[in-house]
Amino acid sequence: MADKIILLPEVVANQIAAGEVVNRPSSVVKEMMENAIDAGACSVKVNFRDGGKELIQIVDDGCGMSPIDARMAFDRHATSKIRSVEDIYALHTFGFRGEALASIAAVAQVELRTRQADDEMGTAVEIHGGQFLSQTPVMCPAGSQFFVRNLFFNVPARRRFLEKSTTSATQIKTEFQRVALCYPQVAFELYANDAPILSLPATSLAGRIVDIVGRHMKQNLLEIDADTSIARVAGYVGRPAAAKKRNAEQYLFVNGRYFKSPYLTSAILKAYEKLIPAGEQPSYFLYLTIDPARIDVNVHPQKIEVKFADEEAIWQIVHAAVRETLAKTGAVPLMDFDRAGQVEIPVLRRGVVYNEPSAMSNENYNPFRESYIDPTAPDPNVDFTGFDVPYDGGAVADPGSASRNAAAGLRSAAGRVPGLSYGDDTAFDEFESASDFAPEQASAPGSPAGDAETFEIASEALAGGSMLDFIPSGADPVQQRLEVGLHPEFSDPLPLGNGYLAALLDGRFVVVDIRRARERLLYEEYLRMLGCGKAVSQQLLFPESLTLSSEEYALLEEHAVEFAALGFDIDCCGEGNIEVKGTPADLPSEGIDRLVFDLLQAFRTPLSAADMRREQLATLLARSAARTTPRSISREEAAALLAQLAGADNMSFSPSGKAILVEITPEELRSRLG
Repeated sequence: MADKIILLPEVVANQIAAGEVVNRPSSVVKEMMENAIDAGACSVKVNFRDGGKELIQIVDDGCGMSPIDARMAFDRHATSKIRSVEDIYALHTFGFRGEALASIAAVAQVELRTRQADDEMGTAVEIHGGQFLSQTPVMCPAGSQFFVRNLFFNVPARRRFLEKSTTSATQIKTEFQRVALCYPQVAFELYANDAPILSLPATSLAGRIVDIVGRHMKQNLLEIDADTSIARVAGYVGRPAAAKKRNAEQYLFVNGRYFKSPYLTSAILKAYEKLIPAGEQPSYFLYLTIDPARIDVNVHPQKIEVKFADEEAIWQIVHAAVRETLAKTGAVPLMDFDRAGQVEIPVLRRGVVYNEPSAMSNENYNPFRESYIDPTAPDPNVDFTGFDVPYDGGAVADPGSASRNAAAGLRSAAGRVPGLSYGDDTAFDEFESASDFAPEQASAPGSPAGDAETFEIASEALAGGSMLDFIPSGADPVQQRLEVGLHPEFSDPLPLGNGYLAALLDGRFVVVDIRRARERLLYEEYLRMLGCGKAVSQQLLFPESLTLSSEEYALLEEHAVEFAALGFDIDCCGEGNIEVKGTPADLPSEGIDRLVFDLLQAFRTPLSAADMRREQLATLLARSAARTTPRSISREEAAALLAQLAGADNMSFSPSGKAILVEITPEELRSRLG
């Protein structure tokens, strides 16, 4: 019988390998960008046409390659990243297998132009479908330029089943963002059909996250930084209030490499348990730094799965780090997070022998030694006589003195509590002088009812005579307003400059914050307009062009009717680009972009009641419109503003909860003037 097993040709073997490494255009972008980062590039540019099927172009300013390296780079298992098998378990680079370029060249028409910084001439290599065509000298900048044309041109079945161009473009953008989030110190640019989509300058990690996700993420980022003997966890997580039903803002990185791990994701979600509604997902950008010898990245063709030697311990570390960050914001109850003198607790491992700490004791300790006795404590040899209340045959000598002596006893007892400062005894002295109880209110101290009644009377008198307000724990918090009549009236306005004015309010001297007063008036006006469902719009002389993320653009299209009801005239131009042609009345032309992003964030946050939504939108509009309030106004303008404020529903506080006016009493003036 003839032999059946043969050795496949190299071209066929490369095409089979390409099916694992390169299965779509986004895989090419990922592999090429990672090679650029490994080459030490400070700037990487990516351009693609027709979803990457026609062209994928990667340009970097890395170290470049020599002519020999440029030719060998396309051979299978040719790499500069490792030298021995031990290097696989000490990786500090993206690539190491030497399969990416060979696989790409096997299913596309590839051209490479590269030059090292010290070389005068570069080299150009062309390979089509795994067949070497030419290598010629060429003038080119330092670095490397890859041109991948007609992907899968020689594999018709694979090319026929590629996704639509729009889907491929989204996948390329996703891979681009993952690599860009790994290295915020590197500048990245992304072009689609030669048109710019993303331009990411070198910045901090938080800046890179905001540049990619959107400005709405800036106020929702909570920083994480936890360092242990096993792993270091850094990055950011989103506030619980920013969680969404569908959240693509979830990234895990280990040693600068993006990976997926449902196991570690469960640690993060566990930290958010009972903080977000069921079915919603938080945002997170977590970066793990672990000894390369303790992880294995060579378990998936696209290297998006990682095996951890200390998987359970890392789960606990990630969960504790996220939980700690949420606790610092008050979302999770916590007692203390003081790191001073923190003890490193080793993780339990099987087969390891731990030494039991030796017991320590103080053999000279004697609780009856005189030095341990509190000199302020009462003498145990003297009989207790209560709070110095005179006792005469079971009757109180002076009914009024019972309450006075009770207060004195409370004062003396309180003075003996260590570590507390009680100030002077003015409140108690006022209580003593103001106490005047009827004789029938006193009872014999031996009577339980009498003791309870006496204590209640003393407590009420103490509360009335002191400067303390005793509020029941179950009372609802009430925002304190300035008490005015049904028809308040301002008189004698006097502009003070710096954004303030003085006036008399029903005969009381008050100082008014001009910007907050205007913000309150605008808020109530916008609230009325939103309740009617229509608003006045003012057209801009020059339309404002904005670029939104894909999620923000979809959110704007979803709430286009609400934006129109607010008074916005917005054209959606596609690809995340919009033009703002009109804005609500009284809004300044500057800051339109910020207001649009704030409104999108408001629509992103789910609210149960329509009234709450209207109040939120009215607050944002009023705050934006009040930014241009002048800091100095005339006396006539001040009188008109105060007349409108007198008719407002709430003249005491702005929509943000800040005080609009404050009263200055004669007592305060006397205390300041001495």
